[in-house]
Amino acid sequence: MENNKPSRVYRCKIFDVYEEDVALPNGQSIKQTWIDHKPTVAIIPINEKNEIFLVKQYRVAVKNQLLEIPAGAFNDHDEPAEECAQRELAEETGFRAGKMTRLYEGYLLAGYCNEYMYFFLASDLVYAPLKPDEDEFIEVVPKKLSDLEAMLKKGEIADTKTALGILLTSNYFNNHK
Repeated sequence: MENNKPSRVYRCKIFDVYEEDVALPNGQSIKQTWIDHKPTVAIIPINEKNEIFLVKQYRVAVKNQLLEIPAGAFNDHDEPAEECAQRELAEETGFRAGKMTRLYEGYLLAGYCNEYMYFFLASDLVYAPLKPDEDEFIEVVPKKLSDLEAMLKKGEIADTKTALGILLTSNYFNNHK
């Protein structure tokens, strides 16, 4: 399949939208629209009481408050994933991690977006806050992993990255007992 050069049709601070003509295996051509997104991180911070820090914040796109694991975008494509995770953790929870364990990485929405997310388990937390982004009004909510697993089964976790983070963390602890 041969593609023409994509044309940028929209730009904002965290992603660009492109359109391009894509040749299909059957010889036909269609216009595809896709999002070029900075890489991102998601962090599962766990304290000495084995509580996971979630963040509660209003999400304009879904017009609702969501309970999520801390997450954010790289400052630039060359920023190391762990450095970005430490910064986002400090901005959103007020803590830095003495230990970061990479649990998983992959594409979130490969059908129309190239956003690549790194998942980290953050432990040995130390209070070291950074100023949150200007649009972040966050409440930190500590929860036991068992409570989060129950919330997930009841459908009370609506954010997919958070659901995956809970499952990755459960799997990690089940395999490291």
